[in-house]
Amino acid sequence: MATVLHPLGSTSERERVPIVEATGVVKVYDTGRVKVPALRGVSLTVYRGEMVAVMGPSGSGKTTLLNCLSGLDTIDEGRILIAGKELAKLPDDVRSGFRARHMGFVFQLFNLIPVLTALENVELPALLAGARPSEARRRAMQVLEQVGLVDRAGHKPAELSGGQQQRVAIARALVNQPDIIWADEPTGNLDTETADEVMALMRRLNQENGQTFVIVTHDPRIGAMCDRIIHMRDGIIIDDGLVQLQVADGGE
Repeated sequence: MATVLHPLGSTSERERVPIVEATGVVKVYDTGRVKVPALRGVSLTVYRGEMVAVMGPSGSGKTTLLNCLSGLDTIDEGRILIAGKELAKLPDDVRSGFRARHMGFVFQLFNLIPVLTALENVELPALLAGARPSEARRRAMQVLEQVGLVDRAGHKPAELSGGQQQRVAIARALVNQPDIIWADEPTGNLDTETADEVMALMRRLNQENGQTFVIVTHDPRIGAMCDRIIHMRDGIIIDDGLVQLQVADGGE
């Protein structure tokens, strides 16, 4: 029988609560001269508390899928629900506010603001979401402590190692206490040892906070550290990992 970690410790399919529901998602990039289908009718469900890897060769559509699911990019057909809300139907300001409150983002290139300290980088999303400066500072220090970087709070990105910068980026993604964190190749610029440390950190945060992680990666080692692997090819999902989950649930 396959052994699979269940989101939030649930023991059956009925007890898992969906946080991401995508149905028939189509995305086509129109260059003006040619139309390139990036997603070809993708459907999937991600459950609360899961850590899910999205894997596939270059050009398979995995980053496009993450961008569409998170509302960073539009879709041409289909439906996407995040925590029961269809982001595409929300006004721009409401959609932006929803993302700020309920989502965090971690990218391969860190995307830290070089003139700001680690603390200032982390507290910025809280300020943009409307938190008072004192509250934003308190929350920023709290998440920096979670990622083990309180002693680097006053350092700017250039004064930090790559692993430390990515931990700052993770803290920034956590500062608004989001339900779901989207990570696009979060270990792509890191050596193997540092990548393992970053993944161990995200795994710990996932288990302690019950937050959902959706991680795009090309690295099988990273995928193996997640609860479930979604495999993509040519804009479609060829394996969503749920068969293994159902085998574990049914005991067959």
